[in-house]
Amino acid sequence: MTTVRTDTDTAGERLRRWRLVLGGDTADGTGCALSGRDAAMDGALAALYGKSGGPGARRDRSAGLGASAPSVARWLGDIRTYFPSSVVQVMQRDAIDRLGLASLLLEPEMLQAVEADVHLVGTLLSLHKAMPETTKETARAVVRKVVEDLEKRLATRTRATLTGALDRSARVGRPRHHDIDWNRTIAANLKHYLPEHRTVVPERLIGYGRASRSVKKEVVLCIDQSGSMAESVVHASVFGAVLASMRSIDTRLVVFDTAVVDLTDQLDDPVDVLFGVQLGGGTDINRALAYCQSQITRPAETVVVLISDLYEGGIRNEMLKRVAAMKAAGVQFVTLLALSDEGAPAYDREHAAALAALGTPAFACTPDLFPEVMAAALEKRPLPIPDAG
Repeated sequence: MTTVRTDTDTAGERLRRWRLVLGGDTADGTGCALSGRDAAMDGALAALYGKSGGPGARRDRSAGLGASAPSVARWLGDIRTYFPSSVVQVMQRDAIDRLGLASLLLEPEMLQAVEADVHLVGTLLSLHKAMPETTKETARAVVRKVVEDLEKRLATRTRATLTGALDRSARVGRPRHHDIDWNRTIAANLKHYLPEHRTVVPERLIGYGRASRSVKKEVVLCIDQSGSMAESVVHASVFGAVLASMRSIDTRLVVFDTAVVDLTDQLDDPVDVLFGVQLGGGTDINRALAYCQSQITRPAETVVVLISDLYEGGIRNEMLKRVAAMKAAGVQFVTLLALSDEGAPAYDREHAAALAALGTPAFACTPDLFPEVMAAALEKRPLPIPDAG
């Protein structure tokens, strides 16, 4: 039997949704009462987005959180019951930002109740120096879960994309048939075009090489660990571990604020990398690039990736001179304003323009696009810069 949805049903559902959005104040104009599951959902929303805000007691828009960990735990359980995971993550983030719940994440019970995501990891990393020992093990478990999920999502495609780029970067002059790079071969033989046959007769074949097991390229990830870059730090650490697992790429990971820390020896475990990061503090990009420059031994085979919002606290002109010097030596230099799904953060537009003038445009990059960006850099071809519009 087919159920026909009437206009009355549609209007009622629309009214219900408006009631949940507006919150049931006397002036909301809906006149709609909620019951059962809808009332429980409204209570969870009211606790966070009400006038006082906070998972608390009464189901009205003046509910408040208070400092009760049990009530927060119940609220976390409620929102996971009534809302999908993507919505839960947004509500958790809002609760931390709007209501100052970060301190409650220092309690193991709270960490076990939350939905783990990249934003939560960023918050935990900013707090981990203050964590009691009883919480650190739980925090590491939460971080590890997120990192493992990211690796499953990103590792296979990254390795496949970069392995192909490494193969293509080694050109050979006498390739086997299945190794011929037809685009480059045709371009190189256009002068041998035969109009009567409407074809090109190639006199010189250009083919892909095959990446050997020896190190072919060097990659330096230079990551700004200021507080605004938390999500980028998480993704960059995961990518750093993936790159480090590839024999043909020698990977170095450097994080910085006003100091510079080389975490390369921890790349076999991105969780260790993340807990070696200290989010917050100032920024000295020039000092970080000076260190990275000192570690480069084969400039023509090196890619440096600077991930920063470019708010420089060091010497601006020296920073730009270092970038110019590295590029002049043959280094492929990539500047990412963010490595996240959130788009470009606030960033120093003057410094971004100065880098663009050096041939290094700065742009935000999603984790899904990052393998393509790295492949282009390894092959020394134009970067797939997303449309700013």
